[in-house]
Amino acid sequence: MSAGPEFTVAVDQNAYLSEGANRVDAVVTVTATGDAAPAPTTEALEMLIIDCSGSMQGDRIVAARAATAAAIGQLRDGALFAVIAGATSAMQVYPKRGAARADEGTRQEALQAVKRLSANGGTRFANWLELARRIAEQHPGAIRHALMLTDGQNGDQPGELEKTLAACTGVFTCDCRGVGTDWTVAEVRKVASALLGTVDIVARPENLAADFHAIMNSAMGKRVADVSLRLWSPKGAQVKFVKQVAPEVEDLTGKRVQTGPLHGDYPLGAWGAESREYHVCVEVPTQAIGAEMLAGRAMVVRGGSDETLAQGLIRAIWTADDALSAKVSKKVAHYTGQTEYADAVEEGLAARRDGDTARATARLGRAVELAAAAGDKDKMEMLEKVVEVEDAATGTVRLRSQVSDEAEKELDIRSRRTSRVRGEG
Repeated sequence: MSAGPEFTVAVDQNAYLSEGANRVDAVVTVTATGDAAPAPTTEALEMLIIDCSGSMQGDRIVAARAATAAAIGQLRDGALFAVIAGATSAMQVYPKRGAARADEGTRQEALQAVKRLSANGGTRFANWLELARRIAEQHPGAIRHALMLTDGQNGDQPGELEKTLAACTGVFTCDCRGVGTDWTVAEVRKVASALLGTVDIVARPENLAADFHAIMNSAMGKRVADVSLRLWSPKGAQVKFVKQVAPEVEDLTGKRVQTGPLHGDYPLGAWGAESREYHVCVEVPTQAIGAEMLAGRAMVVRGGSDETLAQGLIRAIWTADDALSAKVSKKVAHYTGQTEYADAVEEGLAARRDGDTARATARLGRAVELAAAAGDKDKMEMLEKVVEVEDAATGTVRLRSQVSDEAEKELDIRSRRTSRVRGEG
């Protein structure tokens, strides 16, 4: 019998603090390794939410049908699944109610139903996600995942999507994809961020099938549901933030659920064989020179339980030796720069859309400076589609007068993707 992946936790930090200092920074690496076969008790539920609004007519709905078929083909035998058509309202395409169990027969039935998908109506994310929630709640304990595709502007009433996302949080995770360039990154990112998923652009409809195939293949590799990072900190300490920094930047600080007087849980979603990294910042009561204390204990736990799968320790040691306290952890420095880059891009693009040329130039220039310092050619290539670089080292740039919607969305979305410290996987 397969037990699923085994977890390890590694902590990278400079534990030495100067006299009077109280900020402790550490990068916590969580790695799951082991048998790729599913644990026999692990149920999987996949929900495919396909935009069928009027704007999907033509090549897009044809591509959406093909992509959905590709995703269905990746379902492992025994996995539960459902297909939802989203427009102004949401409707189950297959099965008519609940979820079906994947086998040769149900896959063929689902493929026939998907062929009948048509484009008509508006776009209301809240209705789509609410239907997915109702299906997911029928399968507690399962690894519950949705893939949502859209191509247009969300038409929910103010506050409606936020209310629905609050109800969906912890029930299922959701990866989001936007096809074409008529959708708004911030709207779709709101869904993905709340539901611990990813967001990306598929600018050309013909590329949808390959993207859906990859997402579903990854989803089928998840083996442990509802993993959390439990962070203990001593009395008098304050957790300033917890951010996922690899494979992409995601601020988890506001997702904390207090689980004890000195510790709280940060949801990490479902896991397969993979590695992710988190920047943890804790402020602790300052101590005398020579003192040492435990500033934090980072534990990987199963959601809703006290079962610790792995743990690592975050330390603080006060020293009068400036050579010791001045050192910065390589990982902490690396990911601090990557996080600043993501913030600079998002703020620069927002200023550009608002017509604030000075701020847009300054923030995108800072992004260029950071990308150049890191030697990141991919980031530079995306930036150069939006700005003309005069001096990369100093971040001296000029905004391009003509920028394609695809280039802007690609830069916005992929600014959060990070590279590992050089020499690591």
